[in-house]
Amino acid sequence: MSIVSGSAPVGVGVIGLGFMGATHVRSYAKAGGCRVVAVCDGNAELLDGRDRRAGNIGEAGEEQLFDPRAMLATTDPEAVLSDARVDLVSVCTPTDTHVDLAIRALDAGKHVLVEKPVAISVGEVERLRAHAAGVVRLCVPGMCMRYWPGWDVLPGLVRSGTYGRVLSARFERLGAAPAWSGFYSDDSRSGGALFDLHVHDVDMVHRCFGAPSGVRSIGRTGHVVTSYAFDDGPPMVIAEGGWLSDPKAAFRIRYVVEFEGALAEFDLDRSPAMSLLVGGEQRCPELLDESGYEGQARAVVEAVRTGNANALATMGEAIDVTRTIELEAASLRSGRAEARG
Repeated sequence: MSIVSGSAPVGVGVIGLGFMGATHVRSYAKAGGCRVVAVCDGNAELLDGRDRRAGNIGEAGEEQLFDPRAMLATTDPEAVLSDARVDLVSVCTPTDTHVDLAIRALDAGKHVLVEKPVAISVGEVERLRAHAAGVVRLCVPGMCMRYWPGWDVLPGLVRSGTYGRVLSARFERLGAAPAWSGFYSDDSRSGGALFDLHVHDVDMVHRCFGAPSGVRSIGRTGHVVTSYAFDDGPPMVIAEGGWLSDPKAAFRIRYVVEFEGALAEFDLDRSPAMSLLVGGEQRCPELLDESGYEGQARAVVEAVRTGNANALATMGEAIDVTRTIELEAASLRSGRAEARG
């Protein structure tokens, strides 16, 4: 794999400057070892560099997000892909453009980080994986919760057996429907909350317990509750994800994982966000004061620099997660449990 050597920072291009693209720009600025040298959006008004922060996490800001005079700021993605200063491209455009744009970036010789979900069908994610296999560049699915303080340690706690077997696990991700773009209201393009929001918890279920043998989902694509079955795993694993009808509904991220010898809890609104209850004693691990976006940016930049991608999410894992979400969608339609083929 081609790597960026020497002391020069990794040059980053961000394509798409909506909520997620702006988040990537901020995260690279905090990650170190890199520099955003190009930004792109089809809406020229977003190229002035002002921070128009909106979304589930964060409040509107007045600071400058980037200085358009110090970088390439363009409405043309090809200008970013042809810029020799760009080593790594973040694809933060609408979901139905991800695969084609990522393929173009790979063909231009760039490493690629593709925001979640990579696509809303297994076939499309497989198409990108097959193309990426033929090039010597990274192609990484964005899974920021793997790096989120308090979530990053959970798979290790499960696998280590320090507190015994997991008896039950519940994940919850709820908030107001995205109001910053009409794209999200079109399930045929976004996949609804099932793909855009709930995907994080499905990935964590896979990380902790492996691919489920079957699912049973109730609700709708905008708000789903799923129970996961495993041939060899916890008897109760549940994840709820959805967009709530009130536009002022607070965003909530939570988990409760019951081990034989401990209770692990996370609540985004609590400080500290994560705690362990062991024998009646509460323990609060020291957590980094950052979001998972900064951790993800730092990990991808380091992989580009060193050529070691072992710690990153893979397209194979994205395919497995997408397959599970497709099963959930099938269960919603059929009203029955659906088994993994």
